Amino acid sequence: MTAAVTLTDIRAAAARIHGRVLRSPCPRSIPLSELVGAEVFCKLDLLQRTGSFKERGACNALLLLDDAQRAHGVVAASAGNHALGLAYHGKLLGIPVTVVMPRFAPLVKVATCRRLGARVILEGNTFDDARQLAVEIAARDGLTRVHGFDDARVIAGQGTMGLEILEDVPDADALVVPTGGAGLMAGVAVAAKALRPEIKIVAVETAAAPSFSASLAAGRPTRVPIRPTLADGLAVGLVGELPFAIAAPLVDRVVTVDEAEVSLAVLRLLELEKTVVEGAAAAALAAVLGGHCPELAGKKIVLLLCGGNIDLTILDRVIDTGLVADGRRWRFAAQISDRPGGIARLTAAIAAAGASVREIVHDRAFSGADVFSTGVDVTVETAGHDHVAALAATLTAEGFVVWPMAARG
Repeated sequence: MTAAVTLTDIRAAAARIHGRVLRSPCPRSIPLSELVGAEVFCKLDLLQRTGSFKERGACNALLLLDDAQRAHGVVAASAGNHALGLAYHGKLLGIPVTVVMPRFAPLVKVATCRRLGARVILEGNTFDDARQLAVEIAARDGLTRVHGFDDARVIAGQGTMGLEILEDVPDADALVVPTGGAGLMAGVAVAAKALRPEIKIVAVETAAAPSFSASLAAGRPTRVPIRPTLADGLAVGLVGELPFAIAAPLVDRVVTVDEAEVSLAVLRLLELEKTVVEGAAAAALAAVLGGHCPELAGKKIVLLLCGGNIDLTILDRVIDTGLVADGRRWRFAAQISDRPGGIARLTAAIAAAGASVREIVHDRAFSGADVFSTGVDVTVETAGHDHVAALAATLTAEGFVVWPMAARG
């Protein structure tokens, strides 16, 4: 399949959606720049009305419908953000919208789609399950299908972000772009490379759905199994044919990040930028923060913070996972005396090392034959990995035998 989206298409999309979609800011982040050793700018498309860049492509596609298509309405499969964009702009334009969402879609996105007037159908355990039903509905009910990423109209709309970035940071050395189905990647890469051929495009995928790297290795879109991921917006098992054809020759490298790195990036953005992002958007920072891009040290880079629709029911778990990854929460097992003062001696040693006890759980039944000792599982709050090492050394010096407890997963 040949590339079907050009800079002219993207500029036309920008004119078409002007005044309907926010032209989001792209400020320099001083704390992130200091943290990663590069000049970091953040493209804040999470400030869109529905919380994500997906509005760009959805709005452009809806505006290109003819009168008959508008009257019948559209259908799409989406894990959430594309559905939100269609629902919002469909409502403004008077176009009926049906969205099929996989059952793992965040509850906040499902509820918001319904509030915006879309007909929401929850179907399947994967995006592909939802996509298949959307295809069937389109054929059965005569609706126009608007694919979330494998659609030239949508890709052109997403590419408008690239135009805005290079207006604000014309000398950017690299763009770090989260990618799942690759629609955003394709549109931004076309715009950026056309305007600044020397710019580097870094694609970031989650290890739970490494479709883009697998497809590059195979030379064609290749399906991969999907695992549960905090970056649900990137959980696509098969990259789109059209965006892959466009993006493959334009992407300079692909970075794969894991769940702990995504959680830590969410935490860093909360603390340093006072910005709440969803896992898919945090993947951009995770790639740089995790040391995957040493060639960007000292360079001027733009992180595409493309969505902020994180489910509040899991935000606390994301923060907890980030704290563990950051060495600010540590769990260990220890054997202590079960006589009076045994637990006090342990907590005193922890306090002396400057850590704070969060939780202690006794395990007398499985602590061995010595009825005068007990096992305890201890969770402490620490200042970082160096502090964890110092605490372990202090406990050992005090005569305690401790066993670090690995995080599950």
